Amino acid sequence: MTILPVIPISPDQPDAVSTRRRPSMPPRHLADLDLAGRKAAVAGLGEPAFRAKQLSTHYFGRLVRDAAEMTDLPSATRDKLTTELLPTLLTPIREQACDDGATRKTLWRLHDGALVESVLMGYPDRITACVSSQAGCGMACPFCATGQQGLTRNLSVAEIVDQVVYLAGVAASGAVTGSPPRLSRVVFMGMGEPLANYPRVIEAVRRLIAPAPEGLGLSQRHITVSTVGLVPAMRRLIAEQLSVTLALSLHAPDDDLRDELVPVNQRWKVAEVLDAAFDYAAQTGRRVSIEYALIRDVNDQPWRADLLGRLLHGKLAHVNLIPLNPTPGSKWDASPKPVEREFVRRLREAGVATTVRDTRGREIDGACGQLAAGELTQAGAGAVAADAEVAQ
Repeated sequence: MTILPVIPISPDQPDAVSTRRRPSMPPRHLADLDLAGRKAAVAGLGEPAFRAKQLSTHYFGRLVRDAAEMTDLPSATRDKLTTELLPTLLTPIREQACDDGATRKTLWRLHDGALVESVLMGYPDRITACVSSQAGCGMACPFCATGQQGLTRNLSVAEIVDQVVYLAGVAASGAVTGSPPRLSRVVFMGMGEPLANYPRVIEAVRRLIAPAPEGLGLSQRHITVSTVGLVPAMRRLIAEQLSVTLALSLHAPDDDLRDELVPVNQRWKVAEVLDAAFDYAAQTGRRVSIEYALIRDVNDQPWRADLLGRLLHGKLAHVNLIPLNPTPGSKWDASPKPVEREFVRRLREAGVATTVRDTRGREIDGACGQLAAGELTQAGAGAVAADAEVAQ
């Protein structure tokens, strides 16, 4: 596993080498706690328990993250509570928009310098937030920008939730043109493998679906959790009695190729991963989304479409084909459109519902991890220069 150096909080700091350190978890935040936990925390600060509901209403109900806007709280109380329960977790260091403002991507620096990304995508009938669950990723899929960075650390519950609250606030501001002003869907398809950060991801989901002011009040059915196929965690998810959508990043129907594209397949093979996915579908009644990034001359052959069709025929699943968004300098590229259309035709002929994902964000390094990779490259170059200066 590759552990990346943590980027200094400011690249202008004079001693960039000495500021690099091991990543650490952030301070406690309101979103880490359920409502009962918030009341206990507020009482522990010498304040009446009802202040917890006030603070929660601001954060989850009004999407307010700025203490100055919480005017119903006395000034001294406000400062104390927000310092202890609403510390800054995410600092935006780059925000980009494309698709006429309908797609907006944010690169965040966390308290320890780690980098994560999230994306807001607007459609005529909905707005979706794509959020990260880890800084980096340890799954090492070779065609994925995040997978090539290695894992820095898991995100806390609040670091996950705070991405959503921030993006919900952007949606509510009307900044996403041509879309309703309310965030309605969340997909855990940003940086990281969600089920490798299982307890915190599940707690974040519970925070997102809890009614305000305890949470954001989103529908479980409008939340998607993706995985490359961590079978024990998939089976654990079945027991959670949640009805979120499970998305399985399959990318190959045969073990020989999937061993290369999704290295975790060397531990849990295609048949075992699909069995767990089908069991989740049977338990929840929710159709599983089979994610399949089409890669030119790698996994886009007609025979692989036919094999995938046989594996999924009659199952409660649909295929979400993803035209690969290539990363700079990568040998991987998207399949040509005629090849893509033939792949779709064969799957549908086999009776498998198939859609092709809308390609968003190519102009803003839309593939997961590209913004962070660019920032790491720039910062890494600076760190090398600093190391050289120290060595002289």
